[in-house]
Amino acid sequence: MIETTARERRTKSQKAEIVAPRQGLRLPRPIRRLRRNAPMYAVQGLSALSTRLRELTGREVIDVGKVMEVVQFIYQQRELARRGPHYAVDDFGFDPQWTESFLIAFKVLYRDYWRVETTGVEHVPSSGRALLVANHAGVLPWDGTMIKTAVFAEHPHPRHVRALVASQFMGMPVMSWFLRRTGQAVGHPDDTRRLLARDELVLVFPEGTRGTGKSFKNRYRLTRFGRGGFVATAIRAQAPIIPVSVVGSEEIYPMLGDLGPVAKLFGLPYFPVTPFWPWLGPLGMIPLPSKWRIQFHPPVDVRELPVHAAEDQHLVMALADEVRDTIQRGIYHNLKLRRGVFL
Repeated sequence: MIETTARERRTKSQKAEIVAPRQGLRLPRPIRRLRRNAPMYAVQGLSALSTRLRELTGREVIDVGKVMEVVQFIYQQRELARRGPHYAVDDFGFDPQWTESFLIAFKVLYRDYWRVETTGVEHVPSSGRALLVANHAGVLPWDGTMIKTAVFAEHPHPRHVRALVASQFMGMPVMSWFLRRTGQAVGHPDDTRRLLARDELVLVFPEGTRGTGKSFKNRYRLTRFGRGGFVATAIRAQAPIIPVSVVGSEEIYPMLGDLGPVAKLFGLPYFPVTPFWPWLGPLGMIPLPSKWRIQFHPPVDVRELPVHAAEDQHLVMALADEVRDTIQRGIYHNLKLRRGVFL
């Protein structure tokens, strides 16, 4: 019994002697240097390969810049994941640092997929509050994402735009978290006033879900702007109104029909039927690569009006119609400038 115990101790001791050196083993210096510099070597090799392919084919086969953007996006997500649970968000759940990391991906859609041409972005103020008012279409609110990207990517003083979203979308578990994290808020006058009071750029879509859910045959025809609540809010907040015309969003999901009973079952404002959805399943959710144009119009300045003018319904509706007409004229103008749906 004693001999067996002693033998077991010697065996454990021998195992410990074998394992211990392995746990404290350090890689040779050249290997450590190689691991540290591997990303740099990979980029250099990719750049050399890109140059060689360009010399052989006479065209850009590998866009090193885009590859670097992907690498940067992955690196940023990795660094943000290391923050742990302690990071700053505002009262609405907005995380500016996390949002800016996603702008790399949104810029790819903006620049390369939808090839957005933006004009008039200088009308957006470099500081202070403003209410951006745009037409709405496309089943899913990609137009809001592209407007936000345009202001951040094209403006000489990049700013975040806080879009107001229909409450139905804010009720979806995953989508609501993502929307709040990237700066969106519920489309309610109280939230609008709170954001404007902080001198934010606020984006509203007076058409609401009537705009995103309109049929393809009614594309680029604005629906009613309600009772002009956005004008009253702008007057009370003393915020200029900047009309925005968007062309291109109507064709990303051509809506041929609406399955009302299905929409009601899932608590959605509509359930779209497109040439590809729901027939192709998840593939049907891929938006078509239409050609986009975004125009920011000169502001409608309501700051000279007294605050009590917000109670004058005739004035409010007149200004709302003026903004609507400006957006509609901008849509027709940009449709003429576009050579085709996908050109």
